[in-house]
Amino acid sequence: MRDRDSGPAPPPGLLSRRFLLAGATGLAVPAIAHAQPTADYPSRPIRIVVGFAAGGLADITVRLMGEALSQRLGQQVVVDNRPGGGGTPAAMTAVSAPADGHTLAVLSTGNAINRTLLRNLPYDPVADFAPISALVNFDLLLLVAAGSRFRSVADVLAAGRGGGIAFGTISPGSTQNLAAQWLRVAAGIDATVVPYRSTPEVLTAVQRDDVQVGFESFAASRSLLEAGQLRAVGSTGARRSSLLPEVPTLRESGLADYAVVGWNALFAPARTPRPVITLLNRHLREILATPEMRSRLLGLGVEPAADTPEALGALLRQDVATWASVIERADIQRQ
Repeated sequence: MRDRDSGPAPPPGLLSRRFLLAGATGLAVPAIAHAQPTADYPSRPIRIVVGFAAGGLADITVRLMGEALSQRLGQQVVVDNRPGGGGTPAAMTAVSAPADGHTLAVLSTGNAINRTLLRNLPYDPVADFAPISALVNFDLLLLVAAGSRFRSVADVLAAGRGGGIAFGTISPGSTQNLAAQWLRVAAGIDATVVPYRSTPEVLTAVQRDDVQVGFESFAASRSLLEAGQLRAVGSTGARRSSLLPEVPTLRESGLADYAVVGWNALFAPARTPRPVITLLNRHLREILATPEMRSRLLGLGVEPAADTPEALGALLRQDVATWASVIERADIQRQ
């Protein structure tokens, strides 16, 4: 997903103390061939490749994780930002690295979308990566101007069935854009999905009534929501978010099969040794469970989402299938 939040990115921490993998316990992951001894892991700094620019929401959350991992593993964690290209340059950097746990990658909902959307994707997010753990997730909000006549999702759908409505999103192929296209198809409404170059442009268009509804994350729209310049009438999540518990989901509003949850997660190149995956998963689960980390992430507008490698792998496969169906049903041209 294209993140638009900004803020200072904390530097990764560094301690001299080393933690050995021998004796580490954790949850099993799918079998990975050619596992090698890992008693000396990590033996050098760990690089996490991120397909988003420095200072964005994904970058900041990964730097928080990297700092905590550095303290636990005794090696520096370096964030390597490779934005652009729909995340392909970042993914290919990780795929081409040795599968020894010293190069990791952050994948997102966008990587699941690209499996179908891009005709010549040079990597397979399912086959070429080994899941470690989800990091954070976030719903999208249906945003309207403060003075909008729309007070609920039902009002939005009624307008779409009674003469048409315009949805504003960031660029075609983004999670936001496809979420709006999915709502158009799932609800059977007359809606025009208008793409903009950036999140600020979307939010401005909603305020000016150039479009009646915008699709964006809480993190990206938080300041305008808190200032009373925008209102959230619905959420795309499978359940109500703890960040906005008063905002109902589209499922609650009658679209039982509709749910869009954005996520960022940590993966390793396929064939990374099982003990490395297990060790990293255990540390991330413990880090994300701490009150301090939970508080910092909620403050950024995202929710901690640590899980098992198996659950993350299942989520990726499910999202690939879901977005393939949406792209087909909405008659979206592959790029």
